[in-house]
Amino acid sequence: QVQLVESGGGSVQEGGSLRLSCTADSFTYSSNCLGWLRQAPGKEREGVAAIYTRGGRAYYATAVKGRFTISQDNAKNTVYLQMNSLRPDDTAAYLCVAGLREEDCISSLQDLGFMTYFEGKLRAQGTQVTVSS
Repeated sequence: QVQLVESGGGSVQEGGSLRLSCTADSFTYSSNCLGWLRQAPGKEREGVAAIYTRGGRAYYATAVKGRFTISQDNAKNTVYLQMNSLRPDDTAAYLCVAGLREEDCISSLQDLGFMTYFEGKLRAQGTQVTVSS
């Protein structure tokens, strides 16, 4: 069964850290781009980060570079988003997304744009991240 199961999130003070996890079925995880987008109230959805599970090449949105790190655990079919130095403007619902197992998907994502690339693709249920000042 194709699925993404997301966990993590919560509430922290500004400057704090949180880690999100996203576990996929073996087929979805293998040689695929998995990542996160986020949606804040009153704002458009935006891409956050993605990783190609075959090799670990990653993509980061400018807003999170240097603060967030995406990583993978192949034995667990899981990708992680470590979020450090969190700010109130990081407050959003974070949704794990998966591509269609395209080789060199990070390049495609960069060419098309994060949201266009993952449009209509598999998504997890989402988890809330709230950062207070």
